[in-house]
Amino acid sequence: MVALASLQHPHRLLSYDDFPNTHLGKTMFYEPNLGKSASTTLPRMSISSKSNPIHGTSSLAFLAPLEAILFDIDGTLCDSDPQHYLAFRQMLQEIGFNGGVPIAEEYFIKNISGKHNAELCRVLLPDWDIERARKFMEDKEGLFRRLAAEQLKPVKGLHYLCKWIDERGLKRAAVTNAPRPNVDLIISMLNLSSFFKIIVLGNECERAKPFPDPYLKGLQALEVSHEHTFVFEDSASGVKAGVAAGMPVVGLGTRNPEKSLLDAGASFVIKDFDDPKLWTALEEF
Repeated sequence: MVALASLQHPHRLLSYDDFPNTHLGKTMFYEPNLGKSASTTLPRMSISSKSNPIHGTSSLAFLAPLEAILFDIDGTLCDSDPQHYLAFRQMLQEIGFNGGVPIAEEYFIKNISGKHNAELCRVLLPDWDIERARKFMEDKEGLFRRLAAEQLKPVKGLHYLCKWIDERGLKRAAVTNAPRPNVDLIISMLNLSSFFKIIVLGNECERAKPFPDPYLKGLQALEVSHEHTFVFEDSASGVKAGVAAGMPVVGLGTRNPEKSLLDAGASFVIKDFDDPKLWTALEEF
């Protein structure tokens, strides 16, 4: 496996390392410096993709031969945004955020969905110290997991798509801004532990989504080219990350407005994994 040299990103207020998580079972989390000698430094800029029409087309034929597919987790594999929204709404109201008025779903979609916890601390809790902000986010994630444990279901068509990928021997990885305990719960509940051998966590990269680092790390972990890989994402932040890494992104319109996904750079948007638009594109391979 290719090892990655650590990225340097000075002058941040909250480090991603300020949000530790527990290890996930037997699934391999891709981390830097796992090799003994070889190392590769991730580029700080997005990959150039002058010849690939990664935006504004529902065709993926230019990726042939297709090597791999990268998946976001929250909102992509399952519709988990309602549970995240309820958890944030309850906890923000308890601390008097927005004058104690519960946040609207529109506010959640625009300002919270798809962002990582370190960024959300700066956005939602700018006057709090690191330890207090970290504890708030850990408590929020705990509440999310309690809600999700009773309600999460896979996005329609997911398991059929996984079978299609398996039958063709395609590589795959999950690339997420979610913390490890959430990933553990979701992957287990969806029975995808054997499907995803590689999982990349944004909060273990120097820069999480919307920067390309997590997706670049996923490409290196799988040892595949961005020219033969595409991404499934449900948030504008995630779409921007995939596009910045030089790959076409298929947007999942589970909760976020289609326009916001297209504006972020999605090639096209599907309702779920049963969408005929997706299968028309996959039939090109």
